[in-house]
Amino acid sequence: MSLKFFGKLSQNFIELISDKDGYNVIVEVENKEKSFTAHSNVLKYRSSYFRRELENIQPNEKNIKIITKPSISSKIFDVILKYIYGGIVNLEKVETRFIFDLMLLANEFELVELSNKLETILIEDKASWLKTHFSFVHRTIFVKENFKNLESFCNDIVVKYPNLIFNSSDFTSLPETSLVSLLKRDDLQMKEVEIWDYIIKWGISQNPTLPTNLGDWAKENFLILKTTLHHCLPHIRYFHITNIEIYDKIRPFRKILDKQLWQDIKQHLTVPDRPIKSIILPPRTPFSTIISENHAAEISSWIDRKTTTYSTTNIPYKFELILRGTRDGFAPQTFWDICHGHDCTIVVAKVKGTDEIIGGYNPLVWDNTLDDNYNRWMKTKASFIFSLKNGNIQNSILSRVKVTECAILNARKNNQKVYGPCFGWGFSLRSKESNFNLDCLSFCDNFPDYYEKRIKTSSDRFSINNYEVFKVKLLENL
Repeated sequence: MSLKFFGKLSQNFIELISDKDGYNVIVEVENKEKSFTAHSNVLKYRSSYFRRELENIQPNEKNIKIITKPSISSKIFDVILKYIYGGIVNLEKVETRFIFDLMLLANEFELVELSNKLETILIEDKASWLKTHFSFVHRTIFVKENFKNLESFCNDIVVKYPNLIFNSSDFTSLPETSLVSLLKRDDLQMKEVEIWDYIIKWGISQNPTLPTNLGDWAKENFLILKTTLHHCLPHIRYFHITNIEIYDKIRPFRKILDKQLWQDIKQHLTVPDRPIKSIILPPRTPFSTIISENHAAEISSWIDRKTTTYSTTNIPYKFELILRGTRDGFAPQTFWDICHGHDCTIVVAKVKGTDEIIGGYNPLVWDNTLDDNYNRWMKTKASFIFSLKNGNIQNSILSRVKVTECAILNARKNNQKVYGPCFGWGFSLRSKESNFNLDCLSFCDNFPDYYEKRIKTSSDRFSINNYEVFKVKLLENL
């Protein structure tokens, strides 16, 4: 049997901070205006940072070692010290900026447990503050390089709204690690030639002595730029840039490219089917091949029952692609295999031969485990179906569930080779050929009025040329 009494132990150790008889360390903060007493053994065993620091400090005549941290707030260090001694951190009634600064200091002092916990709190509970102070947060964490979850959180936003970084006034002061992490993303929502322009701008700004006029550049100038962009250049998708863009944008800076790469680019322009030696990176994939950011904003406003549509820069959700027909296939069984267990999903489909985009929202979990003799209806008040304005379609149509007991259909196993996603009888993808784009069994009907409005399509029964399923996540919960 093991008895544990951590509460009292923690309290006693916190009280030890105020012990003025046994301390042998003084930590001075706020330009030496505030100071704290501590015990070297406690600091050393709780933090490898303090272990190294104390080993390099000579004690004074009273055998006390003094650590000076002039830029640290006394309020934040008080929290740090209580965590070191007692493992307790009180975040009640503190501003989010305080939590962020506390995380940075915990990271500096190599208090990994505390730093990681605060990072999680910021992402899960303080995402709105992170977005409001995005530029500051993004720049700070990439300088520190120890906040991988926050880096991912920020990059998930940047790939959708690259202007937040690339069009910012201080873009050229972006840390190289931050820039490279963005260039690596397959889902960065920018034209490749625009990315090229920005990295050239960034590289030149790091070398202010380079001639202003490109015509005045010598061989050494190109070598300087090539060295500066050494970690960036491999992540450009050269073979997905148009011929004209290659001529106008890449050719003037061809001397910063490896000779083999430039030879392969020229060959690809004239004989694209001939093998080359350079690595061909895949094209950057937009978050959707069917819907736009404007569509995503409109769908998001429907999910939240807003009377006005969100702006594309203020969408509170991330649309995370789960399934794409052109990538994963059009078999109904594929839908059940991939989407099983996912809730809060959007299904969108492009009707073959038309501009029509139709879809539905399911807040519930898709379930492919039904062994019953019958399919099973799921009840919800939150589902809806829709058609989206596109091409010749002038206005979007929203139709919310009316018969809540029959909102969503989970197909039993024996039917999953035919039935795909089914929203009442208002919108359904089906195929006896096990391929949604080979026969015309998919429909938008709405008999017997399970949803408020019928989603009209050019034909009652149709096939599709593509469909996608997204999991919709609140940005606060990324």
